[in-house]
Amino acid sequence: MSEVSATLVLRRCRLSRPSTAQQEFAQSELVDIAIADRQIIAIAPNLPMAGLTELNVDGRLVSAPFVESHIHLDSALTAGEPRWNESGTLFEGIDIWRDRKASLTVEDVKARAIKALRQQASYGVLFVRSHADVSERSLTALKGLLAVREAVKDWMTLQVVAFPQDGLYGHEKNEALMEESLRLGADAVGGIPHYELTREDGVRSVHKIFELAQKYDRLVDVHCDEIDDPQSRFLEVMAGCCIRSGMSAEVTASHTTAFGSYNDAYALKLMGILRRGKLNFIANPLINITLQGRTDTYPKRRGVTRVKELWHNGLNVSLGHDCIQDPWYSLGTGNLLSVVEMAVHVCQMTGQAEMAACFDMVTMGGARTLNLRDGYGIEVGRPANLVVLEAESRYEAILRRATVRYVISRGRVLVETAPPVTRWVE
Repeated sequence: MSEVSATLVLRRCRLSRPSTAQQEFAQSELVDIAIADRQIIAIAPNLPMAGLTELNVDGRLVSAPFVESHIHLDSALTAGEPRWNESGTLFEGIDIWRDRKASLTVEDVKARAIKALRQQASYGVLFVRSHADVSERSLTALKGLLAVREAVKDWMTLQVVAFPQDGLYGHEKNEALMEESLRLGADAVGGIPHYELTREDGVRSVHKIFELAQKYDRLVDVHCDEIDDPQSRFLEVMAGCCIRSGMSAEVTASHTTAFGSYNDAYALKLMGILRRGKLNFIANPLINITLQGRTDTYPKRRGVTRVKELWHNGLNVSLGHDCIQDPWYSLGTGNLLSVVEMAVHVCQMTGQAEMAACFDMVTMGGARTLNLRDGYGIEVGRPANLVVLEAESRYEAILRRATVRYVISRGRVLVETAPPVTRWVE
């Protein structure tokens, strides 16, 4: 190979490949990655080059960036404001947020969201989908996050979902607010059918969401059946809309925790419909295991959708944080490896292939959910976005919640973190 000119070269990288992808290089083979003009220009062992900067990765795992599929940046970092969620329930969280959002300003939303995104980026997250509450008339949360999307675009890709927290038909103005949100530039149409006033309103809201998505050419991401009620069955409505509309890759059902409470006969029937609909799924295991099952005595339900079964049925599943220190969840750091670790445990995905699949759910699976297509992945010609982990495999990365040594965004080193050092003192 002739000498290449590069601005950045990573030496001796151990590539993380999706578990379903054909291996271009053997697992043990180390490769170099050359970057120029914000793109990956070459991947090969012992790459000859003339570059400005070199990083010796020394056999560490190099992955495409982590993808945060589901978060609420408008409420991030507000835990305890104006009060703490002492019951730990979804509905107390909604009540607290209703009070807190009365004092929202665009500047408040921007400052907290950018702080949260910088924290996530330090853990290797460079692609984020955030929901913005569009149930209040000023649309402050949406306007704040649209401004954030512009402010971080040089180092982070942010998608904004117009999310009617109080229901599309919870107030007579909410449908009009949704349309205004889409005209202002929201990337996706959201919904919460199980929180509508009636079952009929919930079904109507799902149909309206698909209608608006087609009218404005937007993605769909619905908070669907985020409840323990086994009679909450809006996922079948979404799947039916996918089948009839031809939309699938553009559509996501978030949470779907009621799926874990359905009887197996209905769940089996539903799975067949979901395979036809081919929509995306997002589980949020940290939040789902915390909020759901609160009214159970024992045995307590896990409150997480059927992640393993969806994966086995060939459906795309990704994982999200959902909340970082807000009225619903007072914890959370932005580290998606913590989310993966919880998924491995609560979904009982402890086989080697299953753990690798959980890692893929915050990388390639998340990219599919966000509909990133050719803008994501470690391939020649694609944007130079990648992370270097203090691990040699996906298993080790999960086991140790590995430090993200380098975060490379748009061809430049954005974050460098030194791993902690332990010293025995005798």
